[in-house]
Amino acid sequence: MKTSLKRRFDRLDTFISTLMGRYSVRLLRYSLGIIFIWFGALKPFGMSPAQELVANTVYFVDPEWFIPILGWWEVAIGVGLLYRPLIRPAIALLFLQMPGTFLPLVLLPDVCFTSFPLGLTMEGQYIIKNLILISAALVVGSTVRKTSTDTEFV
Repeated sequence: MKTSLKRRFDRLDTFISTLMGRYSVRLLRYSLGIIFIWFGALKPFGMSPAQELVANTVYFVDPEWFIPILGWWEVAIGVGLLYRPLIRPAIALLFLQMPGTFLPLVLLPDVCFTSFPLGLTMEGQYIIKNLILISAALVVGSTVRKTSTDTEFV
C-alpha cells in the first residue's frame, strides 16, 4: 500500500517537474516582456509612479525628453523578450539600463532608506526588486543558443 502511494506520488512529481521544466523559462521570458512593456509604456504617457524618482535621480537631464525615451527603451526591451530572435539585443538593452535603476540608492539614500542599510522605503523596495529582473534576464539569456531541437522550453 505504502509503495503504491509512493509510486503514484513519484509519477505525479515527475509529471509536474517535467511540465515546469518544459514551460518555465518561456513563461519567465513572457513575464519579463510584459513587465517591461507595461512599466515602460507608463512613462511616455506620464502615468509612471517612478517618474518623480527618475527625474530626481537624473536631475542633470531634462525629464521632459529623458523619461519618455527611457519608457520606450523599456518597451523595446519587453518586445525583444517576447519575440525570440530579438532576445540578445533585448538583454543587451536591459543590462545597459539596469545600472541606472540602482542610482537612487546612492544619489537619493534619504528617499530609498528608512534606516540604512536594511530599512527600505517603497521606492527602495521598487529598486531592489530589480535584482530579480536581472536574475530572470540571466536565465532567459542562457537560452539564446538553444534551438527548438535542443529543448522545448525556449
